[in-house]
Amino acid sequence: MNNYAVIDGQNLFSGIRQLGWDLDYQAFRHYLGRKYGVKKAYYFIGYLPQQQRLYRRLQDYGYDLVFKPVVFGADGLPKGNVDADLVLQALIDAAFYDQAVLVTGDGDFYSLVRYLRQQQKLRAVLSPNRAFCSALLKQEARGRLWFVEDLRQRLER
Repeated sequence: MNNYAVIDGQNLFSGIRQLGWDLDYQAFRHYLGRKYGVKKAYYFIGYLPQQQRLYRRLQDYGYDLVFKPVVFGADGLPKGNVDADLVLQALIDAAFYDQAVLVTGDGDFYSLVRYLRQQQKLRAVLSPNRAFCSALLKQEARGRLWFVEDLRQRLER
């Protein structure tokens, strides 16, 4: 299997954090490889210069980082706005992978999920948690939607 993962980094991080635990990113990368045959795992993330240590660790664990400039919201929190980049990368690389694993709970990816399903290119959607998974994703990814929160015993740091 030559599957790719496209990971909405902020959605994964905040979705797990809302559940009160921290994800072991190295264990998660291994899980993607074992369970879903993921050979390449794109991790989309906003770029902050002070996060170099995090970026090196993620690369060491086997993630291919895709950076987006950060903007700060009205609440003062950084936001990477990676959605368009993630969709574009998934479509550009579609000829190179058998199937894709999308890691997000964001309903903005509904159209990507629908397209990948129609093309027989959707392996799975992994949403960080049930409470913040979009109803649109739940509908379109039915039968291929799983929750990272269910893997807490395996993947908690």
